[in-house]
Amino acid sequence: MCEINEDFHDRLECVQDVEGGLKKCVKCKEANASVVIKGGDAHCRACFKENFTHKFRATLGKNRVIFPGEKVLLAVSGGPSSCSMLRQVQEGLSQNAHKKLRFLPGIVYIDEGGAVFRSSEERQKTVAQLQAIFKATGYPFHIVPLEQVLDLPSSTILTAPSASQPAHTGAYKTAVDQFIQHEISSSAAREVQEETDVYESQEPHTQALQKLIGSAKTLTAKQDLVNTLRQHVLVHTARSKGYSKVMLGDSCTRLAVKLLSNISTGRGAHLAQDTGFSDTRHGDVILVRPMRDYSAKEIAYYNHVFAVPSVFIPGLDTKNADKASIHRLTESFVNKLQADFPSTVSTIYRTSEKLQTVCGSSSTADPCDRCLLCVCALDTADDGVSALQATLTSEKLSKFRGNTRPGMPVLISGELRQSAPTVRDCRSGEGENCGQAQVGGSCCSSDMKPEKTDLKSTLCYSCQLIVKDLSSVECLPQYILSEAMRRQRRSLMRKEITFAPVSNVGQEKTLVTVPGSELWAVDQTSH
Repeated sequence: MCEINEDFHDRLECVQDVEGGLKKCVKCKEANASVVIKGGDAHCRACFKENFTHKFRATLGKNRVIFPGEKVLLAVSGGPSSCSMLRQVQEGLSQNAHKKLRFLPGIVYIDEGGAVFRSSEERQKTVAQLQAIFKATGYPFHIVPLEQVLDLPSSTILTAPSASQPAHTGAYKTAVDQFIQHEISSSAAREVQEETDVYESQEPHTQALQKLIGSAKTLTAKQDLVNTLRQHVLVHTARSKGYSKVMLGDSCTRLAVKLLSNISTGRGAHLAQDTGFSDTRHGDVILVRPMRDYSAKEIAYYNHVFAVPSVFIPGLDTKNADKASIHRLTESFVNKLQADFPSTVSTIYRTSEKLQTVCGSSSTADPCDRCLLCVCALDTADDGVSALQATLTSEKLSKFRGNTRPGMPVLISGELRQSAPTVRDCRSGEGENCGQAQVGGSCCSSDMKPEKTDLKSTLCYSCQLIVKDLSSVECLPQYILSEAMRRQRRSLMRKEITFAPVSNVGQEKTLVTVPGSELWAVDQTSH
């Protein structure tokens, strides 16, 4: 426990040993210890800062994802972790910094006040406080309300091809040398100059966003929905402003809670992307988490000791009970367990480092095989025996009573049987013609148009639970609904082309689908 006096004025109370003497710093072994993060791990003020700074730069240098000269967008929420990340970037870009950072930073803040039903006066006060922090850095900043998600294009949830450099050692060192030579050859000092954007939310958009959040029945679904929409706005802002990387302020404690809560909400297949250092699901914009080696306790001590400003912004779960949502309950469980067993968070965090997904997550995958909300690979494939397939089968069987169609399985005397078909339907995918074309009518296959938007087939299991919890899917942003309709029509067209027979005189053509390619007609000439 840190023994820092509450009335701190540029001095720290020295940590006493068990025998009553003064503890020495475990690193320099000369100065008196001021901060104790773990049992027996005491540091003086200078060594604590040096260790904190080294950990941040070592994380970036070890992964080598950010190349010199790249534009990096810092996602600052106003909390302790993201504000500490901003301070580390400031110190790393200073002229006298050891192992100086060499990227071009920018700041973005997503105002979620409309989603949590805050008044316009409270939102303006928060924005003014953050603007003062951002202006002091000298970096370009963008303040974007979450209401902008209602005006995003459909390209936001599509994976764009990546144009980043290869991350092997030779390419990275070459890029560093070229950047240093460019800096030496330039006579004038380069300054980051770019206009700042402060968007204001409109009342109709705020009401539409509040209607969307209010349509979710549980707090768990509301939190997942807000997190998803926030990520869409972040990616769109980075793309529109020319940033190739986005830095997130997720700490080790936050990622440990996120790992357990994601497993509880059915996102186990996407843990590698949600908790790893880099998230490449969007292709051209990579999300990185340089604060993932810091615990929340360590960040709080650093901000207090070195006067790092932060702004408290209430969220959806503020002042709620521990059992209000899965995320809230998981956070309470991890924090209480961490208080008695200090290695809890680090153990969970180290486990997340070893996770890999079996789903295809490369940026070259077909966009139709990705979730419409989280843009991760779909995990709803029919694998025969799985918990998901058992759930889907139970849902189908529960809808059979009083709603049977020809050829549909029904329960008769405890046995599963098929009802007798009365009229042939060429839309069933069996290649049969309904016969209406011969009597002057139109074949029902020509009417294969989706009557309503079917989001279920375009979502992963976890996002299906979010949409299932909504009272109406029509409240979702238009770019999500339009993309879902486009995928649905594309799927119906593919089915119609695949199962439609094509015949010519003297030969027969069979349409064959090749995964990952267009549809081809193969001639089979009968001899």
